[in-house]
Amino acid sequence: MRLAELSRRSGVATATIKYYLREGLLPPGRQVNPTTAEYDDAHLRRLRLVRAMIQVGGLPVATVREVLRNVDDYALGRTLRLGAALWALPQVPEPDENDAFVQAAHREVDELLDRLGWSNAKLLTTISPSYRSLVVAVAAFRRLGYEWGFELLASYGRLMHEVAKLDLDFVETHPSEAEKAETAVLGSVLTEPMLQALRRLAQEEESGRRYGFE
Repeated sequence: MRLAELSRRSGVATATIKYYLREGLLPPGRQVNPTTAEYDDAHLRRLRLVRAMIQVGGLPVATVREVLRNVDDYALGRTLRLGAALWALPQVPEPDENDAFVQAAHREVDELLDRLGWSNAKLLTTISPSYRSLVVAVAAFRRLGYEWGFELLASYGRLMHEVAKLDLDFVETHPSEAEKAETAVLGSVLTEPMLQALRRLAQEEESGRRYGFE
């Protein structure tokens, strides 16, 4: 398809597409003459992903470029490529490793991973922002004096493992490696707000069942 058709099908203005091309967010099309290029469904799919990250996720162009660089890095195996792409998304600040609550949270989270049998996640703790995010969250709970029991945390972990299976089952329905990686990133940007909304709706439903509306 030509640029005008790509714009029509994607709903993105031609000027914006040209900007994405200049910024390296969209691969160049196949040049058919000095002034005209052709684009295909892979460009359309990538354009929708870029649009979701920028317009829905609110990510800056530099972050989007880094995410896509990892999506396209086929030198990495699938697990590390997906991980690197997701890790390039905005994360919580680094924990203060000298803080006593952070040190205790590390021990608690490590024990949690052992209890859940998450040996692969355990292998990635030194590089995973998700691990550090959980450490920060657990440390914050403990610092404020909230009792968030270990068994409750483990129960949430088991539920999240089921969610992860659903996520990757959906990723596996896409035929190419590029589509799998793009779907994983899109899922992180769009699905996490949806899951948060579903959780809150479920809380409203369960509250009504338990306590009524009087």
